[in-house]
Amino acid sequence: MPIYHKLGKIPPKRHTQFEKPFNGGLYYEQLFGTIGFDGMASLMYHIHRPTQVMQILDSKDITPKIADTHNMMMRKFIGFNVAPNDDFLESRVPMMTNSACTIGLAAPTKSLRNYFYKNADSDELLFIHKGSGTLRTQLGNITFEYGDYLLIPRGMIYQIDFDSTDNRIFYVESHSPIYTPKRYRNHFGQLLESSPYCERDYKLPEILETYDQKGEFLIKIKKQNQLHQLVYQYHPFDVVGFDGYNFPWGFSIHNFEPITGRIHQPPPVHQTFQSDAFVVCSFCPRLYDYHPKAIPAPYNHSNIDSDEVIYYVDGDFMSRNDIEQGHITLHPGGIPHGPHPGAMERSIGKTATQELAVMVDTFKPLMITENALKYDDGKYFQSWRE
Repeated sequence: MPIYHKLGKIPPKRHTQFEKPFNGGLYYEQLFGTIGFDGMASLMYHIHRPTQVMQILDSKDITPKIADTHNMMMRKFIGFNVAPNDDFLESRVPMMTNSACTIGLAAPTKSLRNYFYKNADSDELLFIHKGSGTLRTQLGNITFEYGDYLLIPRGMIYQIDFDSTDNRIFYVESHSPIYTPKRYRNHFGQLLESSPYCERDYKLPEILETYDQKGEFLIKIKKQNQLHQLVYQYHPFDVVGFDGYNFPWGFSIHNFEPITGRIHQPPPVHQTFQSDAFVVCSFCPRLYDYHPKAIPAPYNHSNIDSDEVIYYVDGDFMSRNDIEQGHITLHPGGIPHGPHPGAMERSIGKTATQELAVMVDTFKPLMITENALKYDDGKYFQSWRE
């Protein structure tokens, strides 16, 4: 995310002495970066050394169990059938995965307060379908609500507070960094005038929580599909300030401004995020095409290079029959897909849609987990028959 941000206290020059004001001594600088020293980075300043580990406890294998390695079946998953779970991590249900990402659902009922979490493998993109609260991180807090994307870069230690027990999250874990789409940015990194959103729409970290506490602080770290448990000597939120480009941030799907035209626009106009392995698109309320002979429903198109996953959030998704909130459809690469019978005809003459959905197109085939099959309706692939 090419935007500079800072919070708290920082020295006037990086990599120089930064003295503590009262008891003497120096703050401890930490570079928080990606792709070696070539990617986006931030510099954070700790009260205590961020390396003080007291204990290393048991590890747990959380590798998703695969049911279908070579999927060539259109599928529909009933996402709201995923049962709520008190624990934030245990509530996660991986549905589809490949070597580049994992896509899943979660329904946590309680705030994450009894341990801290770090995903050392992946950037996390959390889409908040139900619920509200506060994402609490080393680099500041972000309040969130229905419709928010939360992008948490790999290696960020965080907790999360929920305002109620009714929470639903659609998530993507990405082994490569997640960025704003390159085609929306100029060569300086600023979002273009033609972009469907701009930097003003970002939810940036605020209220930097700083704790100078000694004790035993449990941090669960995901690495190579293992969940490791480490006990740190000092509270991990001991950062007094940071600046840079690598930090968590949020964006509301309701602030995405759809690109429309006289005839039906291709799915890339809905693009919201990208990595080198997939793109994320937002289907939002918008005016339909205004050519006098326009067909607002999408045309049939070949899914040759991508697996297409759509998570249905709200409204009436005009190209599909029998779709409800929380459903997920998978259209695998290699076979065409398009509007359901009757959808094309129903769309003619309509002027607008109120649909809301999140789409993930992966460039590598997705494998189906055993968990996902529990929520598969088993008949979606036949829903185009007349």
